[in-house]
Amino acid sequence: MKKVIYQVIYHILKPLVAILHRKAVSFDEFSQIAKKLFVEVAEKHLREAGERPTNSRISVSTGLTRREVAQLRQTSSESLLASTRINRGLRVINGWMTDAEFIARDGLPASLPVQGDKGSFEALVSRYSGDIPYRAMLKELSLAGVVVLDDAGDRVGLLDNAYVPHQSDEERLVLMGQDVSLLLQTIAYNHQHERGEAYYQRKVSYDNLPLEAVLVFRQMAREESHALLLKFNQWLARHDRDSNPDAKGQGCYRAGVGIYYFEEPLPAQNQAEGPEEKG
Repeated sequence: MKKVIYQVIYHILKPLVAILHRKAVSFDEFSQIAKKLFVEVAEKHLREAGERPTNSRISVSTGLTRREVAQLRQTSSESLLASTRINRGLRVINGWMTDAEFIARDGLPASLPVQGDKGSFEALVSRYSGDIPYRAMLKELSLAGVVVLDDAGDRVGLLDNAYVPHQSDEERLVLMGQDVSLLLQTIAYNHQHERGEAYYQRKVSYDNLPLEAVLVFRQMAREESHALLLKFNQWLARHDRDSNPDAKGQGCYRAGVGIYYFEEPLPAQNQAEGPEEKG
């Protein structure tokens, strides 16, 4: 079992270490973060088991010294969650697509006057993005290629209903942390539950494809995945309280679906092994 776990660790960390190396993150820095996480997870599990999370107990379960554990427990963790700006941009687009005040007679997102107390881009941003100035949001969405101003600069139209932020290198790293974390959470959940209770987690791949087929499939995957995500987005927007304050129900949950594409060159002698599905 340990050998399999070591292989899993190796494959998961290899692309991450490549990124850390490019960003000049030293092993010592990585090690401190890993130690902190080991302590946090051990403490959480002890509390959930109804046991007292002493430094000694955490030390035994993690292999760290009691002194290290004590120091790490006094160190606050920096939040690695998504930036508010990204989430607020998504809310603005969802509001534009679902709020009757900003929808045209044909049911599509309307072309909006930039300013105004009602039915304008200014009103849209005020309703769905909190305290972010509407001009800052307009600039962000313009850079992302989602909206366009008319020639007079008085009206703004929605070009694309899939918001991909105009990403700086820092934002790309934040999104990487989000997406990889969510995928691993799903895998971890499925590892602890029976198949009937598991979250949906599948992939399909072939390993003896010509380049021509890969190029066609790459575009097909983009278009079909985009259409499916838009369908999910519309449904979730109708049930999310930020997009629809009238949504009824108990509790507060986060749910979604992520789709990713992958390809890599392989030695020419590889033979096709048929479709591969994991779950």
